[in-house]
Amino acid sequence: MQTDPRESNRPLSLYGTDEMAGQQELFEAESMVLGAVFLEPAAINDIILKPEHFSQSRHRVIFTAMRELQRDGVEINPFSLVNLLGTEIENVGGVTYFTEISLCCPSVSGLEHYQEVVLKSYRIRELRKAAAHFLNHSSGETAEAFYQKYVETQELGLENGKRKGEALVQLYESLYADPVQAGVSSGYEKLDGFTGGFKPGELIIVAGRPSMGKTALVLNLAYNAASKGTVVDFFSLEMSEMQLYQRLISRMAYIDAAKWQNPFRIFSDKETRKANEALNTCYKMPFQIHDQGRLTLDEIRARIQKTRRENENAPCLVVIDYLQLIPIEGKFERHDLAIGAITRELKQMAKQYKVPIILLSQLSRSVEQRQDKRPLMSDLRDSGSIEQDADMVMLLYREGYYKRDFEGQETEINLVKHRNGPVGTVRLKFVKEFSWFVSG
Repeated sequence: MQTDPRESNRPLSLYGTDEMAGQQELFEAESMVLGAVFLEPAAINDIILKPEHFSQSRHRVIFTAMRELQRDGVEINPFSLVNLLGTEIENVGGVTYFTEISLCCPSVSGLEHYQEVVLKSYRIRELRKAAAHFLNHSSGETAEAFYQKYVETQELGLENGKRKGEALVQLYESLYADPVQAGVSSGYEKLDGFTGGFKPGELIIVAGRPSMGKTALVLNLAYNAASKGTVVDFFSLEMSEMQLYQRLISRMAYIDAAKWQNPFRIFSDKETRKANEALNTCYKMPFQIHDQGRLTLDEIRARIQKTRRENENAPCLVVIDYLQLIPIEGKFERHDLAIGAITRELKQMAKQYKVPIILLSQLSRSVEQRQDKRPLMSDLRDSGSIEQDADMVMLLYREGYYKRDFEGQETEINLVKHRNGPVGTVRLKFVKEFSWFVSG
């Protein structure tokens, strides 16, 4: 049986036909990467590759051993590798093969190029495997898995220099541009003053006790964004689409929300006209409510992906109401670990699809045991992972909720975490009849 030249131990110069040119180029690139480390052991610090990126098993073993020596602070050379690998040395071609690859690299100057060759081949191999799996097991899930693999492989590469340059350009431009325009506006000037708008890639947590106005607030945020052209996906796991639109129309037409019990009998002619106008406006807005039962993370991701594909250049906003109702998939030792898996996934979605995600969350009952009922970040249910993954955390508090004789309708929005900016408190007046928040 003919030996695969990629796995041969013969000298590099003996390889290659026209048909094997691509394989030979890959073999030489992998050998050059390993040879560069033999030539200059410090070059290991400039390599971003992982063992699985190498096409040949022996190269994976050698590179894994190199990484072990690096972690242990041992100089990388043929002698230290032989000591580490022991009897396994024969499975990778022996000392002779070490000598061959150590002599094949005359300089480390081409290291970046050779890494890109290795990564390019790895991308193609992974996409082929994902495509084959999709073709053999066609379904919505495998199609999404194939797309995810495509996104993951495209993110691989040596882009540090480009990113540094892009970041410096953005910082330069920020000296001469209004930063408020960088994100999706909340519609409230004071809140935007703290946040600079909700930016792509951010995970924003809005939390409060029941009946504190969480849904009403994010519905207002979503409406304000959509009315200015932002494409909004509102995922509701608690309220129906009809209930949310009733609130939205009440806010747009200044109609008492209680009258929706029987609008045909209760609405005045003027209110009917205003509601009709609001319905037409709402229909034209880029605002979509999704209330299809138990929305899973995969379904949420698929919807965001579709919206992004259809609105590639438009600003987008995602709202999810609420975290604790998202179905937990898989097995976890503790509930907080399951919640952590969800918040990490949502944070990754925000970064991958370049959208801000506003995620509602419950607060634990511990807040009710204190004299001062203002919530703290530690009151977030399963708070550890939420605090870690969130870019912003906003906690709602309304004095009138606890004091029935309290006349004010003021709601405090306490921005207690802001990864990229200041924290503070914004006060808005809640007009209950219209489910509307207005600046105080």
